[in-house]
Formats: sequence, C-alpha cells, structure tokens
Amino acid sequence: MKLLFKQRLFSWLDSYDIFDESGAVMFKVKGELSFSHLLRIYDANDNAIGCVKQKIFSFLPRFELYRGEEYMGCINREISLFKPHYNIDFCGWQVQGNFFEWDYQITDALGYNVATISKQLFNWTDTYIIDVHDPKDALYSLMLVLAIDAEKCSRKD
Repeated sequence: MKLLFKQRLFSWLDSYDIFDESGAVMFKVKGELSFSHLLRIYDANDNAIGCVKQKIFSFLPRFELYRGEEYMGCINREISLFKPHYNIDFCGWQVQGNFFEWDYQITDALGYNVATISKQLFNWTDTYIIDVHDPKDALYSLMLVLAIDAEKCSRKD
C-alpha cells in the first residue's frame, strides 16, 4: 500500500493531506497552535484518530504518539554523526535514514520491512511516499513520518 504525504502549500500551521494510490484522501493532518509541534490526524470523514505531540522539555526532540487519546509510544532522535538514528518506544519498530535524511526504512523487531519512506524532490512543499507493507500499519507509519518531519523542521528553526 502506497501513501502520498503532501504538505499543503498555503497553511500557517503544519497541514498535510495523505492520499492513497487511487488519489483519494485517506488521512488529514492539522497542526494546532502550541508551544511545540502538535499534529492531529483525522480520517477521510474528519474523525480524529491520532495525534503527534512534541514534548517541550527534553534534551533532544521527543514526540509522543497517540491513537485517539491512548498513548502508544514515543520517538526521539539519538545523537549520531552521519545518518539520522531514532530511538523508538513504539511497536518494537526501528527507523534508520540515509545521510541526506530523505529516505527512511522502518523495520520491526525481527528486522522485517514495515514501511519505506522516500522524500520526493523538486516539489513546492514537503512530499513523501510511504510504502507500507501491511495496510494496518499505515496510521502508525504516518505518525512516525510526521514526528521525523517535525523534528527536522525543529532543527531548522
């Protein structure tokens, strides 16, 4: 299952539309005014289904992931020299990225591929392709992409 993650061009806060392979909106992400990143995830019918919240007081950026109101886990960046590494307390998954921080691989505890994330270059806004092996992991994979993208934005600010 492939998802197209596309940031909205004219938006004051982080807002994204996530499309399935047929071009239909599968998820909507709306940023909220906050002291840190706060991203709410909605299904195609505008039902709130998840949230990514940045913790304010942490040495390295840390993001908590929620399904509905239920805490699912967190992700934070680890200190690394060449490739980005993230510590994930979530589903037993691991994430590793390439040197340019455009492409990522999500694997489970056994090393099996959960999702592959690729940034599309030469677009007006941040655009990613999320190739999810099992459709039931689509929301969780999206949460990780949102957290990684927000962490990168935090470093630039």
